Parts: sequence; structure tokens; C-alpha cells
Amino acid sequence: MSDTASTLPELATYHTGYRSPVTERPHTRTILIGLTVLLLCLFLVLPLLSVFVEAFQQGVGKFLETFSIPDARSAIWLTLLVAAIAVPFNLVFGIAAAWAIAKHRFPGRAFLISLIDLPFSVSPVVAGLVYILLLGTNAPIGGFLYENFNIRIIFAVPGIVLATIFVTFPFIARELIPLMQDQGTGDEEAAISLGATGWQTFWYVTLPNVKWALLYGVLLCNARAMGEFGAVAVLSGKLRGETVTMPLQVELFYNEYASVAAFSLASLLAGLALVTLIIKSWLEWRFGDQLATGTRPH
Repeated sequence: MSDTASTLPELATYHTGYRSPVTERPHTRTILIGLTVLLLCLFLVLPLLSVFVEAFQQGVGKFLETFSIPDARSAIWLTLLVAAIAVPFNLVFGIAAAWAIAKHRFPGRAFLISLIDLPFSVSPVVAGLVYILLLGTNAPIGGFLYENFNIRIIFAVPGIVLATIFVTFPFIARELIPLMQDQGTGDEEAAISLGATGWQTFWYVTLPNVKWALLYGVLLCNARAMGEFGAVAVLSGKLRGETVTMPLQVELFYNEYASVAAFSLASLLAGLALVTLIIKSWLEWRFGDQLATGTRPH
């Protein structure tokens, strides 16, 4: 009888196919889950909903009227332009850095990984101030460019691009490096032994193995690029119609008590973030195994 009883938990585990790795009582798990959901609703969902409520509080017409304001259109265009420059730059850098770090061994490799992670730990405002010291018109580099080539970096679009590149630097590289390290170099070595060139090996072997993680990193990088505020605020000078991105324009509208315009533009940013989140969640659901293990989807 005791032998039969001892096998019951094993049979239950076998039939259900799942056994909880924790030993908390059901009501404890319920409290923890409920507390998590409550905090998410209070600090994330409700503020996000309030943005859309405020944007449409005076009707759809007033909401759409915001996007006819020249400053708003200029901010949207500049935001898209900066993201269109920063994301491809970080795409190339991320692939090159991941390839070098994951596929090769060289002195200073660990230090290079630490440098890639630097923007995660440095305040964007501090980064903006550093760029002003280096590239301002009174600085050696910035002064030389401005006096000899009439190229202004600070308080101009190039400065905004530099700030955005800095804050989004690690996103793609950090998605690819662990995956490429986990995959090793076996596939590349096999391709080269069969006569493939370095470019063919990269294009037909390495890139297909990391394409979903690459897309994942691009989405995160793009979302961060469009929503950056701190470093851009320092370097832009907030020149209306010239160096004001969407996050900065939201602040300007709000400070001028144009709350509907501010929340309308903020809702566009929030909508773009939600689209990114939906695509990101779909990738995790559809290709979660491939993102985790580096195997190709079938």
C-alpha cells in the first residue's frame, strides 16, 4: 500500500507533464501574483491609459489638429530621421562587435564587452555634457569643424544623432553576443571547409542563425531611439522646428499649457511603443526557443 501511495505524486507529475518548482501554498502564490498585477496596473497600465484619455478628451478633431501644428510635424519628422540614422548605425556596429567578440579571442575582449555596456550605466545627461565639452563650438574638435568647414554638431541635428547613437549603442550588440557565443564556430568552420568565402559564410550561415535575435535588438533599439529625452535635451538646444524631437516637443507643449497637444503627441509615442511591444512579444512567443538557444526556426 505504501509503495502505491509513494508512486502517486510521480504518476500525477507524469500525467500532467508539469511539476511546480516551488513549494509555496496556493494562497501565497495567489497573493504574489495579485500584488504583481496590482503594481503593474498602478504604475504602468493606468498612466498609459491616462495619456490616451487626455489626448482624446476634447474629441478626435482636436487630437488630429495637433498634427497640423508645424512644430509637431517637425518634431515627428526629426524623430523619425534620427531613428533612421541611429538604428542602421547600431545595426552595423552590433553585428560587427558581436562577430568579433563571439567568434574570436583577442587581448582586451572582456574590456571591450564592458565598454559596450557603458551607456547602460552612464546617465544620458552626463553623456550629453561630455559631447558638449568635446564637440561644442568652443571645444578643440567642435571649434575646428565649425571654423574650417562650417559644421555645427552641438545644438544641431548631428548632435542629436550622436546622443541617440550613444544611448542605443548596446541594444543590438547585447542581443547578439550571448547568442553567437552559445552557437560557437562549428557552422562557420564547416562552411569554410566546404569552400565558402568569409562573406558567404557570414551571409548564408551566421546571419540566418541570429536573424530573430537581430530583429529583436533592432526593435528595442528603435523604441529607445524614438523615446530618448535626457541626452537629446542637453545637446539639442531645443530650437523649435530645428532640433526638437517628439519627447522634447511634448515637454514644450505641456509647459505652455497646451495639454491636449502634449498628450496627443505623447499618445503617438506611446502607440509606437505599444506596437514595438506587440511585435517583441510575438517574436518571444513565436521564436522563443530560437532566441534562447540559437537554433534556426523551421
